[in-house]
Amino acid sequence: ARVQRLFLGPEQVLCYVCAVWSALILQSRYREVLRQRRAFGLELLPTEEGARILPEDARPLARKVEQVGAGRPFVLANMVRLGLGKFAVSRSATDVAEVVRNQADVELSRLVTGMSTVNYLAWAIPAVGFVGTVRGLGGAFGVEVGADEQATAEFTRMAKDQLKIAFDCTLVALVLSLALMYLVHAVQRAEETLVTDAQQYCQEHLLLRLYDPAAEHASG
Repeated sequence: ARVQRLFLGPEQVLCYVCAVWSALILQSRYREVLRQRRAFGLELLPTEEGARILPEDARPLARKVEQVGAGRPFVLANMVRLGLGKFAVSRSATDVAEVVRNQADVELSRLVTGMSTVNYLAWAIPAVGFVGTVRGLGGAFGVEVGADEQATAEFTRMAKDQLKIAFDCTLVALVLSLALMYLVHAVQRAEETLVTDAQQYCQEHLLLRLYDPAAEHASG
């Protein structure tokens, strides 16, 4: 009975629901990160040593990348496609770098916004535990004291039971909250690393390979 009260109170059950809901969302987001990682092996851009991307090559490459990202789009493919599209119009590597950087900021903002539900649930779990704590303390202080010794013993027992409810709710909520916050941190780090690696890929295989006529003319 003691174990049942510890883990199966109404507040604890609500905390479990919030934790499972959050875990399912985080699992889905982590699986999406793993799917996005596959884009790095799709050879979206030429990787041969000394390969250059000319302005007239940009549109054909962009169409190829767009076909790869059809259906469920890839963050990397989207950044590459937008960069190539900008290069085809402006023929400026500087403009392409700005487009890639802006798109990376957009992707990060989208990921942060998409985590709002999980952040709310992570905040709600300790709040629900605190509600259970207040309920238990309120019940303990609301027990009436009897006049005789037997009534006093009954009062002590009931007060202890209510205090156990209070501490049990707090314990379960804090443990679940700690575990959930670790998962949130791990998934957020994986998503941020994905965007950073996508930027690095664009830097190595797109920006450093662009043939910028204006820059070449100025250096010459």
